[in-house]
Amino acid sequence: MESQQLNVTFLPFPTPGHMISMIDTARLFAKHGVNVTIITTHANASTFQKSVDCDFNSGYSIKTHLIQFPSAQVGLPDGIENIKDGTTREILGKISHGIMMLQDQIEILFQDLQPDCIITDMTYPWTVESAAKLNIPRIYFYSSSYFSNCASYFVRKYRPHDNLVSDTQKFTVPCLPHTIEMTPLQLADWIRVKTSATGAFGAMFESEKRSFGTLYNSFHELESDYEKLGKTTIGIKSWSIGPVSAWINKDDDKGYTEKNIGKDQELVNWLNSKENESVLYVSFGSLTRLSHEQIAEIAHGLENSGHNFIWVVREKDKDDGEEGFLIDFEKRMKESKKGYIIWNWAPQLLILDHPATGGIVTHCGWNSILESLNSGLPMITWPIFAEQFYNEKLLVDVLKIGVAVGSKVNQFWLSIGEEVVVRREEIVKAVEILMGSGQEGKVMRMRAKKLGDAAKKTIEEGGDSYNNLIQLIDELKSLKIARELEKTRLDN
Repeated sequence: MESQQLNVTFLPFPTPGHMISMIDTARLFAKHGVNVTIITTHANASTFQKSVDCDFNSGYSIKTHLIQFPSAQVGLPDGIENIKDGTTREILGKISHGIMMLQDQIEILFQDLQPDCIITDMTYPWTVESAAKLNIPRIYFYSSSYFSNCASYFVRKYRPHDNLVSDTQKFTVPCLPHTIEMTPLQLADWIRVKTSATGAFGAMFESEKRSFGTLYNSFHELESDYEKLGKTTIGIKSWSIGPVSAWINKDDDKGYTEKNIGKDQELVNWLNSKENESVLYVSFGSLTRLSHEQIAEIAHGLENSGHNFIWVVREKDKDDGEEGFLIDFEKRMKESKKGYIIWNWAPQLLILDHPATGGIVTHCGWNSILESLNSGLPMITWPIFAEQFYNEKLLVDVLKIGVAVGSKVNQFWLSIGEEVVVRREEIVKAVEILMGSGQEGKVMRMRAKKLGDAAKKTIEEGGDSYNNLIQLIDELKSLKIARELEKTRLDN
């Protein structure tokens, strides 16, 4: 029986947007009888180890294998091992260098662990060779949408943004089933011009073609046209097994019962005092840094909209610029009972699932989009960097469950103070469309609820994502048996 068990090693990339969905996926494999090993460093493991221990204690075969981050060699204090800790370009450079230096340790581990398959984040193109040496499949884990991968592929292939008169002129993304218009400024800088990152991304996309296939945290009903396009035009085998957070949270006891809600009780009481679908949740993810000017515009925009809101603000933004602006704002909102400020970390799933929550302002990170969809919520889209502008197009132009706030420039997340500020009037306008009583908002809410229902069904037994996961595991088991038979034949 032991030899029949499938051993799969997961290699996540240490940044929240990539890690969260991969850890959920690893746990999902373990819950379906796979023997799972996650390779990561000490500080990164501390963010999810509790869940892994909980699964292990429930009888699932899952463990974390720790490797040493070369902090001293790259000149970093201990515990700074995640991209989100890169508060300056210099620190970020050191963290990135440290991550690259882990390759040798990981290669040795692959040899020791002898897995039947490695599922690796897209940012490790060298794992293609590692898998080839071990004669096992390497699966490319893409932590965003089919839509963004397809759009990016055709923009890179045909370069429709070249030779335009200006950076604000629109072009149409070629070969897509929907008409998608963008401006060059909405593309990541490494696509617009050659940068040091251009080659690195090229190597990643090249490694996808040489992989056994690509794993997506998405689901068929959400972007079936692009799932099909990815498989046919780009020609890469893929499996949609999402939304993975929904599978995991369905099984987890989130502990949000009345008696142990604990430190979130005040927030829950505030939400309970609001009418259904009357609260807008505002969150920009774990990497985004905003200038004081932008924060002031958001504050005024939310206040002027007249709608209830919960806003997650980073502690470091509190004293940026005019001293105490946010403290005064928080006090004013408490008195008016219109707004609720959360500093740093928010219990996002609790908020999204509460009946009082009616919509979300999102930076268009894929995990946040899926969590919002799972709760059936429409969105105000405010992309900042990377593939987030593609995700905005999916929400606004394809699925029609999003209102664009008017974010125009794709900017590296550390470029604080250089961003083009979105004004309060634009924020008020977007909030009114999404949260108001107009027809447009009503239709969006209906569409979002329908997708929310589909997200729940797809992970149930017999649903598309459920079937895809089982099919992939069975396929990997068959490959393992074939390899073992071949080995036996050669040995004899």
